[in-house]
Amino acid sequence: MPGTGFAIGILRQQTNPEMNQPNARPAITGEAMDKVIPGKRKQRWLRACFALMLLGSLAGLAWYMMPQGLMVQATELRIASVEQGLYLDDLMLRATAEPLNSVVLDTVESGRVEEVFAQDGSMVGQGQLLFRLSNPQRNLELLARQAEHTQQISNLANLRVNFQLGNTDHQRRLSALEFELAQTKKQHARNEKLAEKNFISLVALEESADKLERAQFAVAEEKTSRDAELKVKRDAQLQMENGIRGLQSGLQLVNATVAALAVRAPVAGRLTDFHLQVGETMTTGKRIGRIDDPRLVKLVAQIDEYYLSRISSGRNGIVHLGDRTLAVVVRNVFPQIKDGRFKVELEFVQQQDDAISPGQSLEANITLGEPGPAMLLPNASFITDTGGNWVFVLKPDGTQALRREIKIGRRNNRQIEVLSGLAKGDKVIVSSYANYLNVKRLQINK
Repeated sequence: MPGTGFAIGILRQQTNPEMNQPNARPAITGEAMDKVIPGKRKQRWLRACFALMLLGSLAGLAWYMMPQGLMVQATELRIASVEQGLYLDDLMLRATAEPLNSVVLDTVESGRVEEVFAQDGSMVGQGQLLFRLSNPQRNLELLARQAEHTQQISNLANLRVNFQLGNTDHQRRLSALEFELAQTKKQHARNEKLAEKNFISLVALEESADKLERAQFAVAEEKTSRDAELKVKRDAQLQMENGIRGLQSGLQLVNATVAALAVRAPVAGRLTDFHLQVGETMTTGKRIGRIDDPRLVKLVAQIDEYYLSRISSGRNGIVHLGDRTLAVVVRNVFPQIKDGRFKVELEFVQQQDDAISPGQSLEANITLGEPGPAMLLPNASFITDTGGNWVFVLKPDGTQALRREIKIGRRNNRQIEVLSGLAKGDKVIVSSYANYLNVKRLQINK
């Protein structure tokens, strides 16, 4: 190898001093055999640049040839034109007829159903027996209250008898004492006259005065004792009478609970949602049905929360019943939102006929404002997806649809009022945008 010869030559120069002399003959090496070969880096760089230019051209051509935007089928789209027309500021809704007046039936006592006397859907009169329950515990309570009430009445009677006997005894003793007092007074008066004539001694007169004073004291003491005893017995009698009145109230309550085991209709009407079976166990407060007034009905409808600020009590409307229209008015608005909807109640302006039955569905039209000219779009699925903030507008050739910001105003079940962003004749996709919410452009494949 050339490198090896070169190394050997150097080694010989170091080991042989003669070779270092000026006239010495140079040693033979393999250095002359090495050859410089030109590199190909420039050619490789040119080839890489050419390849990159070719790939860029192909990519640009592919981008130009590719469809722009999300590819959709024309048959999947519903397209409508923006039109100038008359906006009808009303609201069409589906309402359900319900009884205007209803009385809910709940059980006030628990027990076992022994008899059922009415059927669901039948007409019942006020006070008509619907069903009967059995509750042995209530019957035992009634017997216990009746016995207690009877015992207290007997005690009151005994107290009154004792009171009368005691009063009679006091009166008898008082009469005897008063008679004795009268006799003593007469005797003392005679003794005073005799003492003035010195027919009796002063000692006899003093004894007569003492007897009179003692008789007066005995009468006064008997009266005091009688009044005190009378007051005590009157208080005891009053308390017992109050206790008996309380027992009577409790007895009436127990009687009412026992009577409630036989359930009667509180009002006349149609029995609804009434499904009882003999042998069924009922608990207190359980809903067993209701009684509806069949003569009067109201309409109940669920409305989208968008209209909450525009619906108020007193709004007028009409209801279509076959080939007739009946006037209605919004009577109650319930603002609680549930599943994006709220409830309203409509009442008929005039007495409706029997052609409307509870549970029947009717088409109602509520007037919200006066009609007027406007740019219009049909109310369709797209409004739910975008909230009316943007739409897809077709190009004149119909091959693409671009996203465009718009502003809408009022809307009803059929129309949407366009305030800005669209012009008359623009074609707009009005079908659902659920699959295009993050897309700016649609490529329509016809």
